[in-house]
Amino acid sequence: MPDNSEPLIKNAERYHHGNLRAALVEAGLAQLREGGSAEPSLRELARRVGVSANATYRHFADKEALLTALAAEGFRQLAAAQLQAALAADEPVGRFFATGRAYVHFAREHPALFRLMFGRFALANRSEELEVSAGLAYEGLRHGVAAALRLMPDSEDVTVAAMHAWSLVHGLSHLILDGQFAVLGQDEDAMIDRVLLQAGQFGRQLPI
Repeated sequence: MPDNSEPLIKNAERYHHGNLRAALVEAGLAQLREGGSAEPSLRELARRVGVSANATYRHFADKEALLTALAAEGFRQLAAAQLQAALAADEPVGRFFATGRAYVHFAREHPALFRLMFGRFALANRSEELEVSAGLAYEGLRHGVAAALRLMPDSEDVTVAAMHAWSLVHGLSHLILDGQFAVLGQDEDAMIDRVLLQAGQFGRQLPI
């Protein structure tokens, strides 16, 4: 964990060229990882990156705007993690299975960010940036389902199957984050894979 007595980034003058917003988002994500809090403050992030508190308001009107930007970045990272997992597999069903595993692993590795992305705050504070980034993750899911089922992406069957898959991995993620898997005393990664495979066997329309 970084020493909070010093700014994380000391060369504050470099932010005069337009990358302060990205630095604040990066610092916000770091604070979520460190403390598990979904409410980093603009004043604290300004201190971390070594700029004045007033400088942050050029990019974020208030804390709600910052949290919305953090949620949007979370969706971009989730979509990227799922895409990377899919590209590592060699056939459609395997790619779809890999993206499901990547979803659960993302939630487990970024619990505070994951809760922010899907919590009441994000639902109540939709921005264009958040809508676009969340759409990336959802469209990736739809196209993965369509490829696995050999259907057109705009098919109603794809929508139903996508909701099935999303419900499965999202519910599984929350069970893990809430500590429900810990009481089983079994290897967590192996259990995740078995649950995904079992769901594929029960739901023939969703061959994961």
